[in-house]
Order: sequence, then structure tokens, then C-alpha cells
Amino acid sequence: MPRPVFLKECKSTNDEIIKLITASQNDVCAVYTLYQTAGRGQFGNTWYMPRDQNLAFSIAVSTRYFTNLQQFVNFRTALLTRDLIAKMTAAHVEIKWPNDLIIKSKKIAGLLTEKIKVDSEEYFIIGIGVNILQDEFPGLGKAGSIFTQTGQKLDPHAFAETLYAELNQNLRCSFSVENLMNSLNLNLFRKNEVSVFETGGTRQNGIIRNVDADGFLWVELENDGLQRFFHKEIELLY
Repeated sequence: MPRPVFLKECKSTNDEIIKLITASQNDVCAVYTLYQTAGRGQFGNTWYMPRDQNLAFSIAVSTRYFTNLQQFVNFRTALLTRDLIAKMTAAHVEIKWPNDLIIKSKKIAGLLTEKIKVDSEEYFIIGIGVNILQDEFPGLGKAGSIFTQTGQKLDPHAFAETLYAELNQNLRCSFSVENLMNSLNLNLFRKNEVSVFETGGTRQNGIIRNVDADGFLWVELENDGLQRFFHKEIELLY
């Protein structure tokens, strides 16, 4: 199995991996860095990282492995990454819909999934950012790292190698949608807890009930009852 390519520094691993796809001619490849200067988050957000403390990782997987299940790639990757971090740290890791990983109410990782075509072959480009060793997050009250939340200092290079092995082995395997959604909802952040939400400029209490197979979040709102939302239609304030 080829190893992930390490870059000492780059603007974005999601951009760099496109070059790697063309050069490698593999249907799965990965690249990572510990210093990314212009990373992209979900829905146009920007993600910055200090040098040599956190991981920016991108993996490219041919879409032909997913046939009619392409809409589940993001959730499947989030669960595999969640399970790996939980196994390595013995911590309770939760998934904050749709693409963040949480330990003790702090975001320690996020995912970004894109689809591109290279030389007539379509690929999913999955970017994963993991805060591993960073211990201060000025101005980011909801951010944390594996170190701040568990006290464990994982080696970022070893983590990247293990993450690649895990994703390379499992992403291309067949899976049960029912089991996938059950696992997602079992590990859903603040599920069945009273929380504060903002939607349409209005704040009200509500309770997350579940995520459905179409990717919608179902929330039972105090004033509006049970409703479903897509990302950016509702914000969880915690």
C-alpha cells in the first residue's frame, strides 16, 4: 500500500492532491502537512493552523467505489475518523452535524468533501483537519485539540499514517446504510438534549432528534415543532 505523501508546507492539501492524482495514477492516494497556509473549510469557511501542531490531510478516492451511495461519503468518513480517534484516545468522540468532530464540547476536527474529474475519472477529495497538539485557541471558544481534551500528545505523522491506512482499507468496502445511519445518530452531538438554536434570525430552544439518510437534521423546536434543516439553515449555539 502506498504511503501518504508528506509536504512540509502547502496552501491547501485539497489542491495539492489533484496534482498527486495525475502523477500517481492510483485510484486512492493521500497527502498531508503540518503547516497549511490557506486551507478551506466547509461552505467557504477558512481554516488556519499553526506550524507543526495540527494535521491537514486529504485523501482522493475514485467515485466508482461508491456506485449509488455517493451521498454517504461525508458521513462515512466522519464515522471512520471518529472511530479511529476514539480508539486511539479512549475518549468519547461525537459528530456535530454535518462534518465536525467533538470531544467534551470542543471541536477537534472537521471535514470537507468535494468531487472532481481528472482525466475522465471522477474522485472524491476528502479533506480532514485534526487539531492534535495545539493548546491555545485565542478567539475560538469552541475549539480544542486532542491534547487539550484528552491530555494525550499523539504524534501527527503517526496519526496521518494510521488515518490513511484506516480510510484506505475501509472507504472502499461495502456498507449498510442502515448501520451507517444508526452509528451516526448514536454518536450525534447533543442528540436528545435541550439546546439553543438560531434559525431565520430567531433563537429558541430545541432538541436534536436525528439525522436522516438525505442528510437533513431533524430538530424539535420549542415554538415551531419538529422540522428538518439543511446546513446553514439552522445554527446550534453551544
